[in-house]
Amino acid sequence: MLHPLARITPTAALGHYLTPTPTGFALHVSASPSNLRAARGLTEATLLGAEVAPDLVDSAQLVLSELYGNAVHACGDYVPLIAEVESAATGVWVRLHDPDRRRLPHCTGVQLDDPAAESGRGLPLMDLLAPGWDVALTPVGKQIRCLLPQSRN
Repeated sequence: MLHPLARITPTAALGHYLTPTPTGFALHVSASPSNLRAARGLTEATLLGAEVAPDLVDSAQLVLSELYGNAVHACGDYVPLIAEVESAATGVWVRLHDPDRRRLPHCTGVQLDDPAAESGRGLPLMDLLAPGWDVALTPVGKQIRCLLPQSRN
């Protein structure tokens, strides 16, 4: 089956450059609410088109949103990001690259079920949805890499 983005030519707009890959996409963006919506929509369309289970698609969108929000929190509005999403035999890869290699993710100790917490649930949520996620330092920043495993039914 031909990947849903296989026929799409790379497209560019202000603050947005999309490159389809054989199993997903790479999206270069300036972080903004509209580009997050575009990345979430592209994630949904790509993964559903690749016949990924809808619950895994939802989880991938959630992880992408968390990574995106953390990057904006660490680096500021309109930070240049590269979001990559791809389907694989083992699950779905979600990767996000930002330019600040000094600001690494760190757990705050907040529990997912803490009713008083106003923030700090993101990394525990990533631990739940993408166990073993990691950070790779690159020459131009860092990339957070998450594999959301297929459910074993």
